[in-house]
Amino acid sequence: MSTRWSLTIDCAHPARLARFWALALGYAPKPPPEGFGSWEEWFAHFGVPEEEWDDGAYLADPDGRGPALSFLKVPEAKAGKNRLHLDVQAGGGRDVPWEVRWPRVREALARLTAAGATVLGEYEAQGRPDHYVLTDPEGNEFCLL
Repeated sequence: MSTRWSLTIDCAHPARLARFWALALGYAPKPPPEGFGSWEEWFAHFGVPEEEWDDGAYLADPDGRGPALSFLKVPEAKAGKNRLHLDVQAGGGRDVPWEVRWPRVREALARLTAAGATVLGEYEAQGRPDHYVLTDPEGNEFCLL
């Protein structure tokens, strides 16, 4: 039996980074916990100071398959290369024929760079383009394939 898990990303601007990753992954804002009409209601119930209410943002897979994502404000900037990164399989994965996959990857590349991603490099496999390495708006590396 597997263990349920989620991913938390430390950042400077939680709402902005959550919007980027919602676009990249097709995620949506996570609804507040059951029994609460809003996150603000939940924060107030648990005594979270109002000045901290914008210190986090939360996303969920609308299909319920992928892990939840949390974006939490931290004071320090990112330092160094990620030791863990996401492979955003916008093309459908490498088992999809290249002729189908690569136009999807290029379309996603245009969308994500318009939303603030930076291209670090394009990489080939077997003599043709295979994937990109990018950073999100706060410098976190990820692959687009």
